[in-house]
Amino acid sequence: MTESANTRHIDLRRGGHAPSGSYLYEGEGLITGWHFHDVHQIEYALHGVVEVETEAAHYLLPPQQAAWIPAGLKHQAVMNPDVKTIAVMFDPALIPDGGDRARIIAVSPLIREMMVYALRWSIERAHGDDASDTFFRALADLVVEALDHEAPLSLPTTDHPIVAAALAYTKEHLDTATVEDVSRAVAVSERTLRRLFAETIGISWRTYLLHARMLRAMALLAGPDQSVQATATAVGFENLSSFTRCFTQFCGQTPSAYRARAREEY
Repeated sequence: MTESANTRHIDLRRGGHAPSGSYLYEGEGLITGWHFHDVHQIEYALHGVVEVETEAAHYLLPPQQAAWIPAGLKHQAVMNPDVKTIAVMFDPALIPDGGDRARIIAVSPLIREMMVYALRWSIERAHGDDASDTFFRALADLVVEALDHEAPLSLPTTDHPIVAAALAYTKEHLDTATVEDVSRAVAVSERTLRRLFAETIGISWRTYLLHARMLRAMALLAGPDQSVQATATAVGFENLSSFTRCFTQFCGQTPSAYRARAREEY
């Protein structure tokens, strides 16, 4: 993944001075392009799947998880079709230690309901007020606590040309990719490929393949009319029981249970 040279600053407050606020997105698929904000952002998908890319990683935002994007972080978001998301923004003064990287955090029922409630206060409004400022300070405290418990729902990225090409090929051929195929595609030996993966991103190619398959499966299962069997096949598992075992170990719940939760709408 290469960061675009046309990274834009997006003023979510549109010149306003509200210290916090919200934004609802609902509609067709969307790729935002590379940009950054002067406010912290936490984004939660009510239904559907959102993907967030940064220089350091590619994050998946499935239901019941939120993406934390600190102020100033260059990123782009991919809104998959039929998605509905809530974003809550905070002035950096409310969360001074927001960090410098994106994180995926679990959303408690309380945080979820407070994010929904926050929709009454748009980030585009001119000013804050006592009621909204008090509310968002309380939500900010809950978010800070949640940031200590991030979820490992990301794939590593790199600017190493050979490894980057291998990552891209693997993601494009999740159902059939083998280490032999990838080595041939990037014109290096299997031994060299394994060494480069260990040196560059710190995990083996097979571990990357498994994580990429599981993250893609999570995205597919959140879509309409997608069966567990079709998902297993799409990400390269011929045996449904093997897929179920791997998915459960990765996500902490079976594909069927995850699919049911992912399709719950507010």
